[in-house]
Amino acid sequence: MKLMLISDIHGSSAWLDRAMAQAAEERPDQIILLGDFLYHGPRNPLPDGYDPKRVAAILNRHKHNLIAVRGNCDAEVDQMLLEFPMMADYAMLYLEGRRIYVTHGHGYRMEQLPPLTPGDVFVQGHTHVPVADIKDGVYVLNPGSIALPKENFPNSYGILEAGAFIVKDFAGGIVKRIEFTS
Repeated sequence: MKLMLISDIHGSSAWLDRAMAQAAEERPDQIILLGDFLYHGPRNPLPDGYDPKRVAAILNRHKHNLIAVRGNCDAEVDQMLLEFPMMADYAMLYLEGRRIYVTHGHGYRMEQLPPLTPGDVFVQGHTHVPVADIKDGVYVLNPGSIALPKENFPNSYGILEAGAFIVKDFAGGIVKRIEFTS
């Protein structure tokens, strides 16, 4: 199974269009959305192609292929536009015998992990900075942001498949990569 991870859209229809074009090429079984869908947030600039209604329409076209968690910029009013559940603080997935805890990262985060065991996977967005690392035996992953990357990283998304996590930029480059051990 192949998962595509997208985080921190922040209302950018331009970058979501690019991410959906990458999804068409990547052909993931599921797209995991890590929150901050429609609103840019008070600390962020307006991203390229800021159009929350269009973002909602694009996401709604893919509603049967999405698993989503709520970000700190998401609210109940956003759920009224989106035709898939997105208000959960986390989702628990299982892939290739691994437990995967998915959240936005404004509650549990890499610096304060939920109760996980070595070999489990923790995925968050929120920081807009890609990460592929191990902390206390737990794989900690962040695909970065498709719309508003920080710390001089490129706009990026993640692929989780076949025992590896890869953060990719939109030019086809690999930003981060980690292999899972047995």
